[in-house]
Parts: sequence; C-alpha cells; structure tokens
Amino acid sequence: MQETTQASTSRKQAHVEACLQYDVEFTENLSGFAGIEFVHRALPEIDISDVNCSVDFLGRRLEMPFLISSMTGGYANATRINAGLAEAATETGIAMGVGSQRQLLTSDTNIQTFRAARTAGSNILLLANIGAPEIVSKENRNSIRKLIDSIEADGLIIHLNPAQEFIQPEGVPQYRGVLQGIEHLCKSLDIPVIAKETGTGICGEDTARLLQAGVSAVDVAGAGGTSWTKVELHRREERGGLDAFQEWGNPTVDCIVEAATLKSEFEFELIGSGGVQSGMDVAKCLALGADIAGAARPLLQAFMDGGTEKLVQLLQLWKQQLIGCMFLTGSEDVQQLRSAALRSPRGRWR
Repeated sequence: MQETTQASTSRKQAHVEACLQYDVEFTENLSGFAGIEFVHRALPEIDISDVNCSVDFLGRRLEMPFLISSMTGGYANATRINAGLAEAATETGIAMGVGSQRQLLTSDTNIQTFRAARTAGSNILLLANIGAPEIVSKENRNSIRKLIDSIEADGLIIHLNPAQEFIQPEGVPQYRGVLQGIEHLCKSLDIPVIAKETGTGICGEDTARLLQAGVSAVDVAGAGGTSWTKVELHRREERGGLDAFQEWGNPTVDCIVEAATLKSEFEFELIGSGGVQSGMDVAKCLALGADIAGAARPLLQAFMDGGTEKLVQLLQLWKQQLIGCMFLTGSEDVQQLRSAALRSPRGRWR
C-alpha cells in the first residue's frame, strides 16, 4: 500500500523536528570512538604543510574524506536545508547524500526539495536515496531511474532501516527479498550502489552479503549517533515495551573494523558513520579502515543555528582537527593514517 504524499511530508518534517528538539542520541560513547586514541609521535618527521587529506571516492576527488550523510527532502523547508548543505559541500569539497526519495515514486509534488541539492551543488558528488523495503517491488525498481535523474545523482544509496521500520507508527517492517532487490539494482544501474544503515550498524556478516550482491560501497552507520528508534518513539502515542529498543544496534567502531577485514576479499569503498562528532572521530574512522567518514545531525544543527556559513566553519574545523591528527601521527596522507598506531585503556590496538 503506497503512502500518501501528505502523510510522507508530515512524517519527514516530524523527523527533522525531533532530531533538533529532543535528545535522540545513543548513550554517550556507545560508538566506541572514545575508547581508542592515537599514539602520539614526538618525531613525526613531516611538516604540517606536507599533510594532504584529499582522497578519491567513487571515482571523484574529495578535498576532505567526508560525506554529509542523508538527511531530508520531501517537505517545504527541506528545499532550504538541502540547498544549504549542498552549498557547504561545494565550498569544502566533500560529498553529500539526500534524504529518502520514496515520495517521488508516486508524486513529483516535492521534487524541488531534492533537486535543490543539485542546483546549489552543481559539481559535488551527490547521492540519491531510497529505502530497502521499496526496492523489493519490481515496479518500484523500474522507477528508481526517476529518483536518480531527478537530482542527476552520481550514485544511489539504499538505506537499511529495519529497526526504524519496526518502531515507526506507520513503518513497513518487511525485508524479505531486499538482498535480491539490491543485487538487481547493482546489475541494472550504471552508477555505484551504496548500502547504508540508518544508525544501528551493519555487522560483518551482512557487509559480506551486501558485497556479494554487488554494492560498490558500504556505509556502516553504526550505533552511537542519532537513534532512529528514539526518534520514532517520540512519534508514538503508545510505546508499550518498545523503549527496550532505544539502545539497539552495533557500535560504529566494531562495524568499521569488521567491514575493513573484508577488503582483502572484496573491492569496495567503506564509509564510517554513526556518532562522528569531530575531525578526530573522522581520523579514527580512517585509521580503522574507512575510506571516508560521514555525519548528519551535528551538521544539521550547525546549519539550523547559523546557516551555511556556520556549517562551513564547522566542517573547516573538523578538517583542521583531521589534519592535526595526521601531522601528530606522522601521516602525510590518508593511506599512511591507516597504519597509525592506536591504543585503548587496555593497551595498544596495533
């Protein structure tokens, strides 16, 4: 049963408002970033001017290994948000994903709210987005090209959100056939397909299954940042016993480490996200094996507080922190950062 555009519009606006108004984060430090530190090098043997944090990702050059993770679209104010995020991505040379474009499968009413990202970011690496339950239907799969073309996307994100669908009042917790749908799209599309969780993490076993299906990249989106079960619980009149799922998920650090071990077997690109709150967290994602990092809520908050200017300032600060981590570990580039020594309270990781 297709959802009406009006219902979808209301839900999308409620999601953004909940993220801005309520405490919807996982318990502090659940991501795992706080449990690891870089081993400081007193003799880095490089100058800070030697440090280069640019990377190639999905065939494009990024000035910073970072993605503005998918957030919104499909309601009036989303036009301003997506345009502002894209402007910041353009100025800082990073990638961006739009929110779920499910609405466009049945209606073009709010197409401009997504299109605004391409209009404002004509040259950025921009990713389209559709939910996993939608690609089970062959009819929907045949319409995916419409979503891609609507923003001239460079890749397609398929977001996996079973926990959110389970808690969401109007959710569709139907995942039988999702993997087959992903495999079909990987074979039929001429752009990269990215599998992404929405904040509860992709374990190593599922990462392997996605890679076998043909995805070009995996965004682990682990537990540690926004809890979409908490977001949806705020939208429920009756919670029942569903509060038990507020902290459900796989920690981000665990997800990155498990996925990175598969790089010896599969050729793919890895995105580390879920609780990324600083440039130092970005550096930790890269050191653990991710190709780039991503974040959403902290960037949305910065934009809503002070527009594109404040968001650019935050991204520039994170880049400065990333470069600092690279300099202080003697890493001239991201490849060298992946070999930087790490430690935890229990001793060195490597």
